[in-house]
Amino acid sequence: MSKALTQVRAGFIPLVDAASMIVAKELGYAEAEGIDLVLAKETSWATIRDRLAVAHLDVAHILAPMPVAANLGLGPLSTPMVVPMALGTGANSVTVSNGLWTALSEFIAAADFDAGNTLEALAKVVEQRRQRKDPPLKLGIVHQFSAHHYQLAYWLAKAGINTIDDVSLVILPPPLLPDALASGSIDGFCAGEPWGTVAAFAGTGVILTTNAHIWRNSPEKVLGVRKEWMETHPDVLPGLIRAIYRAAQWCDATEHQDELARILARSEYVGQQAQLLRPCLSRRLKAPNGQYVHVDGFLNFASKAATFPWRSHALWFYSQIVRWGQAQYSEEGAAIARDTYRPDIYRAAVEPMGVEVPSANSKVEGALSGETLTGATQGKLSLGPDKFFDGSVFDPERLEDYLASFKTTS
Repeated sequence: MSKALTQVRAGFIPLVDAASMIVAKELGYAEAEGIDLVLAKETSWATIRDRLAVAHLDVAHILAPMPVAANLGLGPLSTPMVVPMALGTGANSVTVSNGLWTALSEFIAAADFDAGNTLEALAKVVEQRRQRKDPPLKLGIVHQFSAHHYQLAYWLAKAGINTIDDVSLVILPPPLLPDALASGSIDGFCAGEPWGTVAAFAGTGVILTTNAHIWRNSPEKVLGVRKEWMETHPDVLPGLIRAIYRAAQWCDATEHQDELARILARSEYVGQQAQLLRPCLSRRLKAPNGQYVHVDGFLNFASKAATFPWRSHALWFYSQIVRWGQAQYSEEGAAIARDTYRPDIYRAAVEPMGVEVPSANSKVEGALSGETLTGATQGKLSLGPDKFFDGSVFDPERLEDYLASFKTTS
């Protein structure tokens, strides 16, 4: 008689980067680990947060900074969480309305998503609007504690654009952002794919740049786990990590892109036509001139240690939480942020599979200009590149110095 499966309730938002969790269920990787993975499609990140807090969900595909914010006690219904693995890198785009693109195009020579050139053009348009006393541009983000918020704000601040007087940030669920753009309610948005592509295909928006151009191979979603559930199911979580890792490897394979697009297109998952999912999966996005441009580092499910929960990522998010006034800096807060990410749990789960895992828990972010071999637990592992568009670096050992630098540069 076969052993009964253990049910794990997992929430997700309809996004391409939920693919590894979806594939873990659809292709039987979770079942092979003795898990009945029950997926719950949610509309907003606030709903994911709340359903985790009231124990309607055990784990979730979640915004990378949200567990850090929860452990810091920020926001309502915070519940202690751990991050035992990441769910890949990249897959965000900044999309603007046709009207804003018309204004920007006067200052942009090439339609290639370059973060520096597009920011320079946006700064000029913002200055024109200041002089005309126009209202601030409205840009949509998906949650206040999101990589979208922090990477967008980081990018804008480099040109002296602030998110109070120059740009107003509006929080909306990802699936609503293309319609908000089409209706004129917002001037642009930063969201995970396929929602930028949805707007571009509908002819109501233009993809301006991507998170891979702002910060190459940057963190985006993670597996968020209620700490209480982990402690009461210590033998289940490692199997879930292995199942999602195997699914992520499958998702990375070029030959699986069409099948993956068909799976994600189903109504119970992303619920968009496969042709709107393939650009992201092929790492080729529709540029403002209508051509498709390859975006290196835009989406990795498993390669380049994309599922490793780097503590330096958690601390970078903490630096931005402090920078934008959502919390005061403290050594205790930094320790809480750091310890939210659990590379020790990840290693214990995947090393028996022969997976090469980084031997370090943190790295200097932004230091890798190209693919670099680094020490791994069983040999060498290829990482990077991980450059910020402005050439800056984040050393997690010098967090206070990093925060002090913003007082004079933004």
